[in-house]
Amino acid sequence: MGARTRKGVLVVHIVSAGAWIGIDVVMAVLVFIALGTDDDGIKALCYRALELFVVWPLLTTGLVCLSSGVVLGLGTKWGLVRYWWVAIKLAMNILLTALVLVALRPQVMEMAEQGRRFISGQAASLAVGDLIYPPIVSPTALLIAFVLAVFKPWGRIRKLRRDHGA
Repeated sequence: MGARTRKGVLVVHIVSAGAWIGIDVVMAVLVFIALGTDDDGIKALCYRALELFVVWPLLTTGLVCLSSGVVLGLGTKWGLVRYWWVAIKLAMNILLTALVLVALRPQVMEMAEQGRRFISGQAASLAVGDLIYPPIVSPTALLIAFVLAVFKPWGRIRKLRRDHGA
């Protein structure tokens, strides 16, 4: 991969990771506002906003980050599973992106439905869901990924063997 192409893909990778963290911050604000208030109207609005803002943008940024990371891994000396730090970042990206669909989406949809029922007058009050974990786990994992990218610890996964026989 040429230097200009690599830099372009790297910019896409960094911007998508930054957008991912930004969406996580907004998710945290909405979740903690909903958890910290006794006003069911505010909770309902927060849950509806989560439905609109979090799942699909988070999945999109995760997939863009994943695909640009794979392109960088395949097109640079770091490889995909040649170095520990790259392999760990790849595994974390796959895990977090999968969790958006498997764990986050169903919970957000359930809470948004509660919000819709409350706003339409079909529900008397709102339950508090398990949404406290995603805005803690995801930014923590992304911070670890940033640190790994900067410090590049642990070296190669497997040292290349050279035969020194004569």
